[in-house]
Amino acid sequence: MKALRIFLVSSEVAPFAKTGGLADVSAALARYLSGAGHDVRLLMPKYGGVAKEASLRPHPRLRSIPLPFGKRELSFSVEVAVLPGSDQEVYFLDCPELYGSEDIYVSDEEDPLRFAFLSRAALVVCQHLGWSPDVLHCNDWHTALIPLYLKAGYAWDQLFQDNLGYQGVFPSQRLADLALDEHASMLYQEDLEEGHFSFLKTGLLYADLLTTVSETYAREIQEEELGMGLHELLRARADHLVGIVNGVDYSEWDPATDALLPEPYSAEDLSGKMGCKRALLERFELQASKEVPLFGIVSRLTAQKGFELLPDILPVLLQRESMQLVVLGSGEERYEKYFQWLRDAFPTKVAFYRGYNNELAHWIEAGSDAFLMPSRYEPCGLNQMYSLRYGTVPVVRRTGGLADTVQPYSRDADTGTGFVFDEFVPEALFQAMRACLAAFGEREAWRRMVLRGMAQDFSWERQGAHYVRLYESVTGR
Repeated sequence: MKALRIFLVSSEVAPFAKTGGLADVSAALARYLSGAGHDVRLLMPKYGGVAKEASLRPHPRLRSIPLPFGKRELSFSVEVAVLPGSDQEVYFLDCPELYGSEDIYVSDEEDPLRFAFLSRAALVVCQHLGWSPDVLHCNDWHTALIPLYLKAGYAWDQLFQDNLGYQGVFPSQRLADLALDEHASMLYQEDLEEGHFSFLKTGLLYADLLTTVSETYAREIQEEELGMGLHELLRARADHLVGIVNGVDYSEWDPATDALLPEPYSAEDLSGKMGCKRALLERFELQASKEVPLFGIVSRLTAQKGFELLPDILPVLLQRESMQLVVLGSGEERYEKYFQWLRDAFPTKVAFYRGYNNELAHWIEAGSDAFLMPSRYEPCGLNQMYSLRYGTVPVVRRTGGLADTVQPYSRDADTGTGFVFDEFVPEALFQAMRACLAAFGEREAWRRMVLRGMAQDFSWERQGAHYVRLYESVTGR
């Protein structure tokens, strides 16, 4: 296999800046590709808080580079740090005027400029390095203008021949600020007539190949319900759309080696899992029992995650059944208030931690018997894959990556790794949870299901190889 030159551009990379799974995936994919022998460059903005997370050094060839942008005279430098757990370098785009804040998102006024500048600067970095990537891998709407900038402003440069590019919506009067006014004819005219334009739609139009994070979600977004207004474009580009499930970094998420857990355990010796359950519940001053199933939730508390289904069923189940629930998350006020009410109404059965705590997230994955993800939609999801490795049985809706990673349990066939429901209605989730509770009582069958889940392989060694094959197909390697 010939090594590829791959440029990954992302708004966030863990552990340096993170709001969600994009940061984890950006870091893990770069780590895998580099370890597989490819020449990888990874670029993100140098936000104000990055210096706290990294030992940075200036890049000798990328210092004070002018890049006039619309009406503003800007310049940037690049600093470098090593991605933890690898030899892979991370490039940090240093432009204090744009990225001085510690926050990844600042305002609707500044954010389009900040991420458009990231997209243009990525191409200028390649020029100054004299480095011609085989693949330009753009992530999410933040970098979705790269394919347009490449084709409209840099197509003349031999450096950028034969590249791969993989919804921020803003007023069209911002085009001049983003150095796009001269390329307005290449944008969606209907959008401009309505007074706006979309980063993501532009990227979908001009990228050579489109990827999303599961096969099922790649099909779902071609329909009106989940296409978010982009379904017709995605359907028109279906031949260029590929779904690949995200990988899991098992160096961080494996109960046998997880240093954050109170006790380690493995498929060969599950005894430590009960110790994790006991420690988790003691942390919330609740009683632990092998006979009482514990459901866990670690999530952003938003409508996307399906929490509107819970008020009609959780109080009923908590009253009727012998079960417990631990919730970690923050988000919409209505859901935070609901879980606090639930904790107050069932103080011996429910625990709620508002916010995020990484150690506690690991404890919940390890200490829970089952994990709830009743998502309205879920492009990929990571927690269900963490749960499988930790022997925690997922209860999920059949959508996106959840459908691709959780195999429905069959008592008669003794197959499956979790409980899957279809309709986005409380009754469907209620039946799935009832089935889970019934299965928990059949201890040996439950143990076999747990072991099947722990044997699943969603490592980056497996999932990353799909990306490499994709890169090779589009570059003709």
